[in-house]
Amino acid sequence: MRRYRWWVGSALFLVILLVGAFLVVGNNPAPAPGPPVGVPRVLVSLGDSTISGESAGDYDEGTDGEDGNWCHRSRNATIHHTDLFGIDDTVNFACSGAPSAQVALGETTQYTEGSQARRLGALARQKRVVAVLVSVGANDDPGFGRVLDACVQAWFDKNKPGCAEATGKDWPGKVDAMVPKVKAAIDDIRKVMGDAGYQPTDYQLVLQSYAAPISPDALESLRNLNGCPFRDEDLRWVRESAVPLLTEGIRRVARETGVRFLDLSRAGLGREACAREDASQEWFSRLSVRWADLQDDARATHALQESFHPNAAGHAAFGRCLGEFLATSDRAAACLPGDTGDLHAATSIGP
Repeated sequence: MRRYRWWVGSALFLVILLVGAFLVVGNNPAPAPGPPVGVPRVLVSLGDSTISGESAGDYDEGTDGEDGNWCHRSRNATIHHTDLFGIDDTVNFACSGAPSAQVALGETTQYTEGSQARRLGALARQKRVVAVLVSVGANDDPGFGRVLDACVQAWFDKNKPGCAEATGKDWPGKVDAMVPKVKAAIDDIRKVMGDAGYQPTDYQLVLQSYAAPISPDALESLRNLNGCPFRDEDLRWVRESAVPLLTEGIRRVARETGVRFLDLSRAGLGREACAREDASQEWFSRLSVRWADLQDDARATHALQESFHPNAAGHAAFGRCLGEFLATSDRAAACLPGDTGDLHAATSIGP
């Protein structure tokens, strides 16, 4: 009888220990996974043609029309020019013409490519993503590229209203409609980074606005098919109304989502397309025709695709300004020319 009681007591004691151990483990879950360690540190860009490198040349293999892919990702793109210390690699997932929905999660494709956010999530598990640069929205409701095309068409047909007249009154509403789409893309970027084990403080997320590619300062001698076939009122509207309103829409997204904001709206002042006699001193392409592509039916519709985008020199200047901004803790800055003409991140600009 005593032996039986001894076994009962021992068993009861063992059960108590096991239950206690279970409760301790259950109340102290394993820590959440963090970013990968011992792997290359990288910068990543997501978005559309303004950061894919459209017009900057030296495109990544497979993105210059091969099998329908016209993303035009350039090795000269902004993300490759930050000159930041301690970065092992730079990765460009941006694609020319991309809308916010293709940057976000989902099934939207652009030039055969799927979600950029999904590709970022996969990369974030393999490498240590230090910062993500995003520039998107112009291809949503505003359709900025199509507007510039309409400006050129109006130059040809003097009986048609200019793009300022035809689009100006609807532009604020188009920008307003764009805002929630860009916000959704930002939310998805954060989601994939979180799913990869990153806390918001583990990486920087920068939303960049758009630079004006043309201006009313365009030389009269170049307001034609040799450079910038635009009416004066349309040149003025693009720089003084369209781009500032688009910038405010992007700035609104940055404020509402809490991401960092880099204002490029005035980054190209004096270096827009056709602003100088010497095109090599400009940071944006003029009307550009890839004449060889006109001989190929599959490529002919993209022969003008490079027109009025930042060129290699522009991307280099923007990249150095981005690097300067990333090296600070400021929430917002504007890329503005200094005394020497080089761009600097003016962090006195409010968010």
